[in-house]
Amino acid sequence: MSAMLGDLPTWNLADLYSSPTGPDLDADLKRAAAEAEAFARDYEGKVAGLDGKALGGAIARYEKMSDLMGRIGSYASLYYASDMADPERGRFSQNVSESLTDIGSKLLFFGLEVKRLEDADLADRMKAPELAKYAPWLRDLRAFRPHTLSDELEKALHEKYVVGRAAWSRLFDETIARLRYPFRNEVLTEPQILDKLSDKDATVRKDAAKSFGKVQSDNIAIFSLLTNTLAKDKEIEDRWRKYPRPQSAMNLGNCVEDEVVDALSASVKAAYPRLAHRYYTLKAKWFGVDKMPYWDRNAPLPEHDDRVIAWPEATRIVLDAYSAFSPELASVGKKFFDNAWIDAPARPGKSPGAFAHPTVPSAHPYLLLNYQGKVRDVMTLAHELGHGVHQVLAGRQGALMADTPLTLAETASVFGEMLTFQSLLKTAPDKATRKAMLAGKVEDMLNTVVRQIAFYDFEQRLHMARRQGELTPDAIGEIWMAVQTESLGPAFTFDDEYRAYWSYIGHFIHSPFYVYAYAFGDCLVNSLYAAYQAKPEGFQAKYLDMLKAGGVKRHKELLAPFGLDASDPAFWDKGLGVISGFVDELETL
Repeated sequence: MSAMLGDLPTWNLADLYSSPTGPDLDADLKRAAAEAEAFARDYEGKVAGLDGKALGGAIARYEKMSDLMGRIGSYASLYYASDMADPERGRFSQNVSESLTDIGSKLLFFGLEVKRLEDADLADRMKAPELAKYAPWLRDLRAFRPHTLSDELEKALHEKYVVGRAAWSRLFDETIARLRYPFRNEVLTEPQILDKLSDKDATVRKDAAKSFGKVQSDNIAIFSLLTNTLAKDKEIEDRWRKYPRPQSAMNLGNCVEDEVVDALSASVKAAYPRLAHRYYTLKAKWFGVDKMPYWDRNAPLPEHDDRVIAWPEATRIVLDAYSAFSPELASVGKKFFDNAWIDAPARPGKSPGAFAHPTVPSAHPYLLLNYQGKVRDVMTLAHELGHGVHQVLAGRQGALMADTPLTLAETASVFGEMLTFQSLLKTAPDKATRKAMLAGKVEDMLNTVVRQIAFYDFEQRLHMARRQGELTPDAIGEIWMAVQTESLGPAFTFDDEYRAYWSYIGHFIHSPFYVYAYAFGDCLVNSLYAAYQAKPEGFQAKYLDMLKAGGVKRHKELLAPFGLDASDPAFWDKGLGVISGFVDELETL
């Protein structure tokens, strides 16, 4: 297989540090600790007395330290992701995390003192340009003011994080990385076995699904303990911080109102019948059955393009699609291929799935893939490259304001996927190929919108049920099955092992209630793409400005130039209408 894929790139982390034992890393850790101590000596207990210019200067110093600490943390995280089954890498990552937590403890006072400033006092100081520059960072930091605890409690929570939530997350990652799934004469990793669920051979899909379900079921006790512990941990902290709902903290961090997320969730759930139920009923008909087994959800159609796409071709397809839309976007994207910024091969122990790590503005992002040559893998490359390009363009906002809220963080990635898909669709040689490509795109969109809102619904039910006491693996399985049958519809049959399929989804562990951001991004991009098709002139410049804004603007300001408003419930229906339109076309094909 590797010969067919071509020469797959691996990343070179030396742009961050020479090695885990390198003198450069050691020197930066010592420098970060010394600078944090000096910063605390200069400012602790004194923030309220600083004028606008001095406060702006303090934030600028704090930003430089954030960049330095971010670089160190990024290196440890990426080095660990390369092989999570290696105990030495795990130990290194944990030690760095503990060192950064200790350094961060010395800086914690600054955010707390800034949050305590009175609005009127701060407004007066904002007349100084040195401070006005940081207005968006101050706005987002101070949004958490009503939920901030005493300095002692904040420090205790900060210091205990590495042996609390972070340690449980690490246990989840290492458990998944070490699990092996028997498949015929092979023993596979998690990404390899999941890849077989989209194989064209029905017996391969069934055997893979059964094996995956059995191994997850055999380990369900540990996944249930992880989930119960983290849900309880979250409930305790939410109660102390006075968040009204389990998802409120995530929404506040995403700079999006609870009502906007409620409107998105309600719109998608109301659309289950005309999207997922309708499409999967159609798919069952194509397969000549009334009901499909759950392992056929991502089964390719007989007309499916099942060629293996070698890495050089995947690179060309994606960069050509980006270039046709915007040469500037493509030129930024090309840097990832020209330099060693991508780690593409699937390896035992490597972090599953795919991600784009922004690192820090003084460096550059890195992409991790598990590339196996399918059309879907090309779409994943287009997706992660979108994140990477977005992170490069937003980097000019600096370490404190480059990060985009999660609701908008999926915009460039999903838009990049859409550009690549539309480019491939134009080259479809016949009706059968077009049908298979449209079906593949609809399935990707259903996985992004319907499946992620179902995940969000699962989390809401699970966290609310956990408030009544610990949940057994069976009880969690019941919630999972209820949500899956509601969202996927009547076209499926589910065997018993499917009850354990919730247990591999890392977002539930690492970032509760993150998942709606995918649906937010997909519907947003559908509306954006429709605006682009309706009025292409001038669109690229507005789009690039949106990406360059990073975390400086909220969703209302960013979408206003396109005439879009995410707080309007009709906005979501417009985005969902794009998926529905694809299903309409499939019905006619």
